[in-house]
Amino acid sequence: MNRTFRTAAVIGAGTIGLSWTALFAAHGLTVRVSDPREDLADAVKEALEQYAPHLAARGLDVTGLADRVHIAADVTEAVRDADVVQENGPERVEFKKDLFATLAREAPAHALLLSSSSAIPSTAFTGELADEDAARVLIGHPFNPPHLVPLVEVVPGERTGEDAVQAASDFYTSVGRTPVVERKEIAGFVGNRLQNALSREAAYLVQEGVVTPGDLDRVVINSLGLRWATVGPFLGAHLGGGPGGYRHLVEHIGKSMQRTGAGLGTPSQNEEQNEEQQERLIEAVEKAYGSSTYSELTETRDRRQLAVLSALDSTEKEEN
Repeated sequence: MNRTFRTAAVIGAGTIGLSWTALFAAHGLTVRVSDPREDLADAVKEALEQYAPHLAARGLDVTGLADRVHIAADVTEAVRDADVVQENGPERVEFKKDLFATLAREAPAHALLLSSSSAIPSTAFTGELADEDAARVLIGHPFNPPHLVPLVEVVPGERTGEDAVQAASDFYTSVGRTPVVERKEIAGFVGNRLQNALSREAAYLVQEGVVTPGDLDRVVINSLGLRWATVGPFLGAHLGGGPGGYRHLVEHIGKSMQRTGAGLGTPSQNEEQNEEQQERLIEAVEKAYGSSTYSELTETRDRRQLAVLSALDSTEKEEN
């Protein structure tokens, strides 16, 4: 059954929630935002002004963007007429249990109930819901900021209905995202697990004095990041094997790569020593980037991400 999405509720207006708000509104949805923060109206206004140029650069009409966004007095008001709810609350199971009980009770029966949870699978907080409510709850995990980064990890829970999975994929596609359905729940999902694996080794290399934080970032930007932005790890490896592909790579280079993998670093497990190393790592990162403000750094990040997205768009048009 095809669904029509006209109204979205955004629950939680932190960085992720505000980004979702701008994206949904730019795609013509009426958006109602709920958050207990006292500066909610100002935060929404500022975010829409900040993100409008990004969305315009992606070819979206941002005329009247703010007119489609409304501040809700509470969660009940936000979800009352919603076709889809995007939750962006704290990463705490008990909090999400209580919140989703409210969402299931107050939102229309047809509304999709989606969570931006970064690590907690929906089965962990839907156990007390009735089957018909659990069937419409699933994870829609974005990468920050979701109005720019296309990926959304769509992760159904044990009782999520297949129609809800398809509807969630259709919804995210309709707002210009790239949904990937992950068929098995695992803490952290796929993207964050990959990110954490690289981050762990990056921290180890800096702690061991092999490289500075700034130089490690330059390594990734000028090699792996460039490659993975266009082909990903598996296709990159397949091409790395030459005409023989991934099979040739595994058979001829696999053993030496396994030896490298076996030597990957593990940060110290000694609590006192680990705290000292962690502090040194934090200070090293602050030394590399602390001279710039958060706003300056995010502006640079977003400008570069827009450039990459635009380049990929152009290439895809040429290929098609």
